[in-house]
Amino acid sequence: MAVYYYAEEVKFPVIKKRETTAWIKKVADKYGKKVGDISYIFCSDERILEVNREYLQHDYYTDIITFDYTEKNVISGDLFISLETVKSNSEKFGTEYKEELLRTIIHGILHLCGINDKGPGEREIMEQNENAALALFSFSS
Repeated sequence: MAVYYYAEEVKFPVIKKRETTAWIKKVADKYGKKVGDISYIFCSDERILEVNREYLQHDYYTDIITFDYTEKNVISGDLFISLETVKSNSEKFGTEYKEELLRTIIHGILHLCGINDKGPGEREIMEQNENAALALFSFSS
């Protein structure tokens, strides 16, 4: 059981894998979950659009797509993250790129923990949970 990081068609982002993985485990634990096999695939806008069309029949760009393979309290999944969309979101929301990337990374974990963001009021709940999770990350490093 581990967290894996890959890059497809993009330069690998500057993240500290060990520190990020420890944070992911800490957040999952907060929700009573254990980390199984999680793969992050950092990719381009075009690649995430391709995945969105092929697997979800959605014809639009997005920052993250989470494929959930969770069983009981062990979270597992494949998480595709478009680094181009993360960058444009950081500019749109006036946040640092690193913070926006971490927010997106943990957004997928929160989905695996059972938090949704599509229904009424759910986006605000997701954002509150993202903010609480970001507060657990040490930005000093």
